[in-house]
Amino acid sequence: MANKLWARASTRIRASQALVFQAFTDPELIKQYLFGTNASSDWKQGSDITYQGEWEGKKYLDKGKIIAIEPDRLLHTTYFSGMSGKEDKPENYANVIYTAEPAGEETIVTITQDNIDDAAGVKHMEENWNKVLEQMKKVLE
Repeated sequence: MANKLWARASTRIRASQALVFQAFTDPELIKQYLFGTNASSDWKQGSDITYQGEWEGKKYLDKGKIIAIEPDRLLHTTYFSGMSGKEDKPENYANVIYTAEPAGEETIVTITQDNIDDAAGVKHMEENWNKVLEQMKKVLE
């Protein structure tokens, strides 16, 4: 995967680190900022995570595993989208990493994702993650 590209999006949210981290792991909050997605996991390292919903009239079931979880700071998951058109095998999973860093009365929230094929894919994913962060900001502030 060394030749694959990364996308990165970041924003400041006027909310505590604890509240931001809750937004990473609380299915009710996730649904509000992640395009109506139903996320399911026990939020423990090594556990499965699934995302289901409907996008542009098509039902989807995406999945991954929790690689690392550090309360109030970090959620690192793998992610595979059934809508990608790719085979469900390890090299087609992306790493998606959510971080929360304190910055006075705000929290800097960053989402990074790897395993992107080309510059157009990076642009698309950065636009996508920026929309997610805008929504998260609306939900939490």
